[in-house]
Amino acid sequence: MKALCKTKPAKGAEYTDVDIPQIKKDELLVKIYKTSICGSDIPVYNYTGWAPQRIPIPFIFGHELCGTVVEVGADAYGFEKGDFISIESHVWCGQCYECRHNHRDVCAHNQTIGLDRPGGFAEYAAIPARCGWKHKDESLKDIGSIMEPLGNAVYATLANDINGKTVLVNGMGAQGLFAANVAKACGAAKVIATETSAFRKKLAEQMGADIIIDPSESGALEKIIRASGDEKGVDVVIEMSGHPAGIDLALRAIKPAGHFVAFGLPGGPVTLDYANLIVFKGVQIQGLTGRQVYESWYTMDALLRSGKIDPRPVITHQFEMKDFDKAFAAMTDPERKCGKVIMVP
Repeated sequence: MKALCKTKPAKGAEYTDVDIPQIKKDELLVKIYKTSICGSDIPVYNYTGWAPQRIPIPFIFGHELCGTVVEVGADAYGFEKGDFISIESHVWCGQCYECRHNHRDVCAHNQTIGLDRPGGFAEYAAIPARCGWKHKDESLKDIGSIMEPLGNAVYATLANDINGKTVLVNGMGAQGLFAANVAKACGAAKVIATETSAFRKKLAEQMGADIIIDPSESGALEKIIRASGDEKGVDVVIEMSGHPAGIDLALRAIKPAGHFVAFGLPGGPVTLDYANLIVFKGVQIQGLTGRQVYESWYTMDALLRSGKIDPRPVITHQFEMKDFDKAFAAMTDPERKCGKVIMVP
C-alpha cells in the first residue's frame, strides 16, 4: 500500500510503498477513506519540538481517520466487513485508575494512534476495535475524519453549563471554530470569538460567533467586556489558542467565579498573575484533553444528526495524499488562510 511515512530525522515525509498491516485478534483492518491533519501532526512533519523524542523512524503518522472495515480480528466484537467507522485516536488500557474511574481520555498508559503507534496517513490501517466508532449510515461519511477533533470541541464546550451564558472562545483554529458552533447551537446567549486572521474571522461568522475581536488590537479587553454586556466580563471561556497573551487576556475578561476551560496547548511555560487573575477572582479552571470516550461521541453524533451543528464550513482544503507537501503548506500558511485540511489516499 501507499503510506505517508516519516523516514528521516528531518523536515518532510515520504509517500512510499509499505506492507499492508497484519491485524491482531482485537483489531480491525480499515481501508482509509479520508484523513485530516491535526496541529500535532505539524511537529512530526517538521521533526521539531517533542517529535524527535516520541516518533520512531520509519513511522506512519496521522490520527484523524475514517474508513471501511475490510477485515475483522477474531476478538474484535461488534464489527463486520463493510462497516464505516471513524477512529477514536486514544488507545486506553482499561485497567488503570483513570480508566476505572471513567476517565479513559487521560489513561495512564494511553497510546495515541499515529503518534505512539502506526497511524493512518495510508491506504489501510490496523485499528484496535475499541477505537472504532461505527456509523449508523453514510450520512456523515464526508466528515468522518474530522469527528475526532470535533469531539474535542464538544467536550470542551459542554463541560460546563453554557445555556444562557456569555461564552468567549479564544482562538479560531479548527477547534475554536467547532467550539463556537457548538456553543451557539447549545444555548449560549452570546458567543464572542478572538482571532487575528481575516480569513478565520470570516469562518468564525459562518460558525455562529456573534462578535469577533482581534486580540492584538489596542483595547481588546475592553471590547470583549463591552461585547459581553456585563461589566464583570464573560461567564465562560473556552481557551483554544494556547497563546500566552491570549490566555492572559481571557483570564482578565472572565468574571469572578467564571468557568475557564483550558484546552489549547502553549509552546512552553506560561507566566501569569496567578493571585489576581485566578485566586482572588475565584475562577474555576478545568483542564481537558481529547474527548470523553465515548460520551462525547454520542453527544456529537446526536448534534450532527439533528442538524444543530455543521462543521463542514471549517473544511477549507482537500488534497490527494500524494500532494501532502501542499496540504502541510496550507496548514502552516503564515496568514492562517485555512481551516481543516483533508487528505485522501
